[in-house]
Amino acid sequence: MDGFAVRSESTNEALLTRPVTLTYGSQAEYVDTGDPLPDWANGVIQIENVEALDVDGNLATDKRNPASIRIREAIAPWKHVRAMGEDMVATQLVLPAGHTLRPIDLGAIAGSGHYEIKVSKRPRVAVLPTGTELKPIGEPVERGDIIEYNSVVLAGQINSWGGTATRYPITVDVFEAIKATVAEAVKEHDLVLLNAGSSAGSEDYSADVVQQLGTLLVHGVAVRPGHPVILGMLDADERQVPIVGVPGYPVSAALTGEIFVKPMLDQWLGRFPESQETIEATLTRKTMSPGGDDDYVRVVVGEVGDKTLAAPIARGAGVVSSLVRADGIVVFPSGTQGAEAGANVNVRLYRTREQIANTIFCIGSHDMTLDLLAQFLAQRGVRFVSSHVGSLGGLISLRRGEAHIAGSHLLDPETGIYNESYVQRYLPDTPVQIVPFVEREQGLIVPKGNPKGITSLADLQRDDLHFSNRQRGAGTRVLLDYHLDKLGIEADNISGYEDEEYTHLSVAAAVASGRADCGLGITAAATALELEFIPLFSERYEFIVPDAHTDKVAPLLELITNNNFNDQVNALGGYVRI
Repeated sequence: MDGFAVRSESTNEALLTRPVTLTYGSQAEYVDTGDPLPDWANGVIQIENVEALDVDGNLATDKRNPASIRIREAIAPWKHVRAMGEDMVATQLVLPAGHTLRPIDLGAIAGSGHYEIKVSKRPRVAVLPTGTELKPIGEPVERGDIIEYNSVVLAGQINSWGGTATRYPITVDVFEAIKATVAEAVKEHDLVLLNAGSSAGSEDYSADVVQQLGTLLVHGVAVRPGHPVILGMLDADERQVPIVGVPGYPVSAALTGEIFVKPMLDQWLGRFPESQETIEATLTRKTMSPGGDDDYVRVVVGEVGDKTLAAPIARGAGVVSSLVRADGIVVFPSGTQGAEAGANVNVRLYRTREQIANTIFCIGSHDMTLDLLAQFLAQRGVRFVSSHVGSLGGLISLRRGEAHIAGSHLLDPETGIYNESYVQRYLPDTPVQIVPFVEREQGLIVPKGNPKGITSLADLQRDDLHFSNRQRGAGTRVLLDYHLDKLGIEADNISGYEDEEYTHLSVAAAVASGRADCGLGITAAATALELEFIPLFSERYEFIVPDAHTDKVAPLLELITNNNFNDQVNALGGYVRI
């Protein structure tokens, strides 16, 4: 501290009412913070606690060079002194090997007298996308084109894991072209990731390229998704460079990075692999798994009451949004065939436990407004996760204690009232609120221009029409069956009645892609995909909230009264706030 160096013994008699005076030079010497302590001194009195005196005993104008000082408090030995070795001493370990340097570590290194240290070089990784059907991000796409973004994901993973990624331009599916690109990449890189072409199709050249440029070690692994992974070594002058053939499906590509590439980078960088945080959760539904593979299942996780639940989500290897939505991964090891609903599983978390605890878990009917809810709640620091299993599925989930809230639009054919009778039937012992939310239009979604002139449900019996339906238990399916019964139309007479989709957007996508000529859905779904809509019915979409979870969903209940939010709902089209 800035102050006066003294012998602590000379201050022993100092009291507030009986000060002690010390002679400057022999008994006290001024020091600034950072100065070495005089050899004869063993403590420092802060300058704020000293009265500096001149030769006449008056307060000195120059506090740093007085004739004497007066003190009113004793100090202990080594008070306000940083002792040699209190921080680091010669031969003491400052940082262990395998440590990832942080800014504060650089200070410790410099403070211990080192100006140069040995570090692991960042591995240089080449990311090579291949495929004649691929289009760079930002370019217009046509039927049959695929936007190439796997290389963005892989490069992002590499950079976040401590490597330095180089993204190469797309190489078309020509053997010699791919071979030339790999041969060029291996010259300046420590690892090559060759994306796509790792399977056994007519334009899958990756394995042959590896064999010609080096040694093919593995073609196919017992992991799902990610079966066609290739592992090999490439000859590059006097060194060997590993190559990984990464499958083309986006989820397979991302998981290949996590399973095979990250451990390699960890080893090169000399660090211990970071252990992923895991949490034990209860599986919400039966999940089948191939017995011969390690199966990586994406799940969303929520805490409902005293339960931690894991709900499996879309499993397709091409559904990259499933990884975006996933809170974690459940691995079913080779030799098992999945697990029953209610089984305890270990989830490798992608999010923190705090985020999981701050999540509203919604299971039930799909609606376009749920994405809006998630967006607005996120701005308030609350996560909103929805799983679309239909209105009945939502009520069953509430009964099992697997959700905080459910969206429902179940019409009672006898009374014409929505949801009440179903709540009484499926939740007889659970006190709940039925919270009105929106009235929405249901109708037929048809291609632009309505080329087949569809006007009503009666047209669904036509031989030239193929229909896209919702799954059993969905409120839209109940509504359809109610009106078909009123019209005397048999389901067996409708082509496509058994084709089931789980969301309104999926129905709209079936129509937009030509898989169906029409489907029953809401206005907002037709508008989103620039399709035409034939309005038929108006229905109530409501939230079912158990009293036990009212506090948990309070941010949502408050939000649906917000004018700005409701303006956004109205802008979707086909909605009226109740």
